[in-house]
Order: sequence, then structure tokens, then C-alpha cells
Amino acid sequence: MSGLSLAKKLVLLGLLIIVMVTGLHYSAGGIERLTPLASSVRDILSPVQRVIMIAGREVSNLVTTPAKLIGLSKRYRQLDEKNSQLESQLLQFKEISEENIRLKKMLDFRTDLAPQLATEAAAVTGRDHGNWFGSITINKGENQGIKSDMTVITPAGLVGRVIRVSGNTAEVLLITDPRSGVGSMVQETRSPGILEGVTGGQGSLKMVHIPADLTPDRGNRVITAGLGSVFPKGIPIGTVREVRKEEAGLFKMAEIEPYVDFNRLEEVLVVTSYKLETP
Repeated sequence: MSGLSLAKKLVLLGLLIIVMVTGLHYSAGGIERLTPLASSVRDILSPVQRVIMIAGREVSNLVTTPAKLIGLSKRYRQLDEKNSQLESQLLQFKEISEENIRLKKMLDFRTDLAPQLATEAAAVTGRDHGNWFGSITINKGENQGIKSDMTVITPAGLVGRVIRVSGNTAEVLLITDPRSGVGSMVQETRSPGILEGVTGGQGSLKMVHIPADLTPDRGNRVITAGLGSVFPKGIPIGTVREVRKEEAGLFKMAEIEPYVDFNRLEEVLVVTSYKLETP
């Protein structure tokens, strides 16, 4: 049986060789000329080949497109994550830069006033949410030498005074709180008065009980008066924005634009001791 099978294979091989030789014989006239049979077959199969080629291309695109989309989606996620990281780093760098600028101003301020003031730097850690311009909490307390009635300032000017102290924190009453009263003076006219916060005034200040004969002008500077107050003399407070008569008519009052931006308090200086010269 195996011998017969081998004979069949040899016969088929011989027929295949004869067909190939015959084909070569008819095409021997030139490489570029096709045999009549080949030409007819090519003409018949050409449209079919085109359809098969287009179908194959579309199938290839159909097969490869999901893989490409998956790859693009993965790349997009990677780029989005990288972008988020870079944005976060940029915000951190910006915050650090702004903090460095503020701290440098505080350091320069402390250096300039070193002969007169001893101060302790502190960060603002909380606010009275019921009265945003009433009080703040700082991260220094008794353990750092902070005591009640110590003056609190920034390089811009007066902030307030310490009213309560714990081991490592302190509460500061802002000068914008209506409960606060600061002995003050107009620097140009030497007009005395009391500085108060305005109820519901969103950080506004007013100077009351100004003698009528010492009326300040708009733009005049207001400073602390000292005069036995807990506040050292000569600390900047703000500028006169508007002057008008009090209801009683015996004194004048002035609206004051504070130097300190109470909306953006982040670091302060607590005056632990002072010896100011007369301005």
C-alpha cells in the first residue's frame, strides 16, 4: 500500500513539472509578455483582486484601530497625569516663592528695627469664621515667650494685640474688630484720636474724637500714639481716606485705609519687647 502511494506521488510530481515547463515554453518570447491564458486570468481576476485588496486594508485598519486607540488612550492618561504633576509642582514653587518674599520682607523689617524692637515671628493658623476681621490664631504661645497684650505687627503696619495665650498658640484681637481701641495720632497734624474697627465694615477702620481744630487732610498718615497704651509709639496704621463731623458735632472722625491687608494675613511678628524713639 505504501508503494502504491509513493507511485502516485511521483506521477503527480511529474505532471507538475510538465505543466511548469509548458508554461515556460509559451512565455519564452519575452518576460513582459503574458501568455494568452495568463492574460485572460489576470483580466478576470483584476476586479476581484482590487476588492480583496480594499477589503484586506479595511480589515487591517479595523483590527489595528482598537489597538491604536488603546495605545493613544494610555498615552493620553500618562500625559494628563504628567500635566497634573507639573501643575501641582508649579503651584508649590509659586507658593514657596511668595512665602520667601514675605519672609524676606519680615527679616528686613526686623533688621531695620533691631535697635528698638525684639520680635518673634509666627504663622497664622486660624481665624474666627464668625467674625473674619475679629481675631486670628498664631502658632506661638507661652512656650515661646508670648504674653497677653503684646503688640502684633507685619512689615506693613499694626495688626492687633495678643488677648489669650496657651502653651504653643495665641489669639490676636485685630484692630479691625469693633472691640479694639488703639490710641492713635495723625503724623502730619499731630491730631490725637481713638482708632476703632467698624461693625460689619469688612476690615474698615475709623479714627474718632479728633479735635475739630486739628482736622487731618486726606492722605495723612496715622500711627500709634503710645501714651501709656499697650502699643508702642510710632507704628504705622494707615492713611486718612475721608473726614467728617461726628454726630455730636464737637469732634471730627476719619475713615482710615489700613496699611495691612487683613484678608491675606499669613505671617506676623509679635513684639516681645520694645524701646522706640520718638518719631
